[in-house]
Amino acid sequence: MVGYFQNKYALSLEGAKDLMDAIVWTTLLNLSFMVPVVLGFKFLEECMLLLNGESMSFEGALRSYSLYFILSVVIMFLIAHRQYSAAYTKIYKESAKRRISLAETLRKLPLAFFNKKDIADLSSTIMEDATQIELMFSHSVPQIYSAIISVALMGIGMFFYNWKMSLAVFWVMPVAVLVFCVSRKFQEKVHVELYDLKREISDEIQESLELAQEIKSYNRESYYKDRIGKMLDHEESTMIKGELVIGAIVNLSHVVLKLGLPSVILCGAYLLSIGELTIFTYIVFLVIASRIYNPVTEIMNHFAALLFLNVRIDRMKEMDKMPYQEGTTKFEPDSYDIEFHNAYFSYEGNDNIINDVSFTAKQGQVTALVGPSGGGKSTLAKLAARFWDVEKGKVTLGGVDIATVDPETLLKSYSIVFQDVTLFNVSVMENIRLGRKNATDEEVVEAAKMARCHEFIDGLPHKYDTDIGENGEKLSGGERQRISIARAILKDAPIILLDEATASLDAENESKVQGALSELIKDKTVLIIAHRMRTVLGADKVVVIKEGKVVENDHPSKLTQEEGVFSSMLKAQYQSS
Repeated sequence: MVGYFQNKYALSLEGAKDLMDAIVWTTLLNLSFMVPVVLGFKFLEECMLLLNGESMSFEGALRSYSLYFILSVVIMFLIAHRQYSAAYTKIYKESAKRRISLAETLRKLPLAFFNKKDIADLSSTIMEDATQIELMFSHSVPQIYSAIISVALMGIGMFFYNWKMSLAVFWVMPVAVLVFCVSRKFQEKVHVELYDLKREISDEIQESLELAQEIKSYNRESYYKDRIGKMLDHEESTMIKGELVIGAIVNLSHVVLKLGLPSVILCGAYLLSIGELTIFTYIVFLVIASRIYNPVTEIMNHFAALLFLNVRIDRMKEMDKMPYQEGTTKFEPDSYDIEFHNAYFSYEGNDNIINDVSFTAKQGQVTALVGPSGGGKSTLAKLAARFWDVEKGKVTLGGVDIATVDPETLLKSYSIVFQDVTLFNVSVMENIRLGRKNATDEEVVEAAKMARCHEFIDGLPHKYDTDIGENGEKLSGGERQRISIARAILKDAPIILLDEATASLDAENESKVQGALSELIKDKTVLIIAHRMRTVLGADKVVVIKEGKVVENDHPSKLTQEEGVFSSMLKAQYQSS
């Protein structure tokens, strides 16, 4: 049973055990609610015997049953306290574990995975789905199972007490459940459709917010507003259709259940008329029939929500099954030469982006990747840092296959500056300190000076303590890029990856940063992607990538003299200038 819950609801082993514990204690709590009712009936029965002179005194019966009632209340309180801990406290702890587990899964996924996933989609799974699953498990799932068990146990006891009256009580339940189950496929279809629509709307809103500048500049506000409006209308109509049909089915099941009470009345009256039933037993079954259908009704209400829960759990399972990267945490290479050995790579099984690529980026040298746009240069840089794993061949660092090294351990050896700079809504000091969290203020300032940041930082309102806004919105593109370079300088890793790192700099600042980088790259492995030939011409080696293949590989001075791709690119850029 533990394994069943673990697989069905994507729980940890401890979480599955806690769920079973919650079901047991909720069941005991439900059954304990019947104790005062049973005591009440027994007291009435005792009073009826007292009237016939067949029992103890009224005072004695009152004292005994008062004591029983007080004892039952104490027991109910203890059970309720234990049930609260099992059904809420422990389940909330499991929810925390689920969030941490999901975060760990995301942490171990290839970094390039996040380039092709919408932030709204991921945040929806982490926040909204986890919250809804938490609410369902604390307020619905244990209650569903405990209600089923409680009704079954009470039914068994009632059949032993009087099977004919019990049959009158319970015949409606399988019919009502059958009516509900017939609609299950339709309900699941509606829930899946609604879930997908919610994710699409979140993605669309997220995209609209991120591209607000472009939308306004091209007068596309009306287009995006109408587009989101249509999606919301579709969601609303789907929700209304689903609620209408599912509500009708659930209410039909409730109507069938309501037929149970007339059945008990008619059956009891008949058995009473032929002398097979006492008036006391008849009253007992009437009271039970008026109450026993409520848990079943709650089961059906919760079960409809549980079907929607399954959609969210399937999404969680989908993310848990994503292949993540692992490896050794002990990594001490002999050198920091990066070597590609007949590497192949494609995105999600499409045509290869990288085809049989082999080259070496040696330590102490600058290796430049150049070539037409879309040729695979950025992909190679990401493969070098194990953002993805190659499909065939291998990438080695100091002779060690990087696919065998834990990504976090591997990335300690890399300082990376990409064209798309990401900054945080904290101070300049903390944004640079991201490169090395234990760096002193003096070391941060020194790194900023090397990256030619100090001058503009000194002009900010609070200098290094100035908050720069979300993604550095208070800074220019060139200033953001220099902050990113300062991070890399502060990290002082043996390998440096630069993907168009100076693209947003003017000629003057580019020269200054190039000077700073020349000090930084001594005895380090530098892999640079650049389209500006003045940057490439200073490299020790140029690897020309075209359509995912290495077409040229040599010193830039030699490639300049050849009639190849590099030479033609160089001429074209000079002519353009």
